[in-house]
Amino acid sequence: MPKHAKDSAAAPEVYTLLVELGRSPENDLPQGATGAALLIYASGADEAEAVRETVAVLKTAGVKPLDVTSYGTLAERLAAGDTIPEEERELMARAAAENAVIVAQKTWFSDEAEDD
Repeated sequence: MPKHAKDSAAAPEVYTLLVELGRSPENDLPQGATGAALLIYASGADEAEAVRETVAVLKTAGVKPLDVTSYGTLAERLAAGDTIPEEERELMARAAAENAVIVAQKTWFSDEAEDD
């Protein structure tokens, strides 16, 4: 058995990613939005694969990823002291079970000031 074959058989991990998007002609960002941020749970054999797959899926959807920040796996986040609500854990489990990229939250950016 080749050395890398064992590694590829390992169960994928799920990574929490924050992806910043810019405008592109193909996207469907709301009128007036200058960009967006997506909180994503993505499965991958490692962090690099999770990021690559996420960027590929987003580009296929016609959006323009500008930056990706990884916050690590569930275990890494717990070790860092993060509190992970059950709803997030369920989405992470779904991403693992489906070997998928799950968008958990969207935030639109605009140049307009918001009234609070």
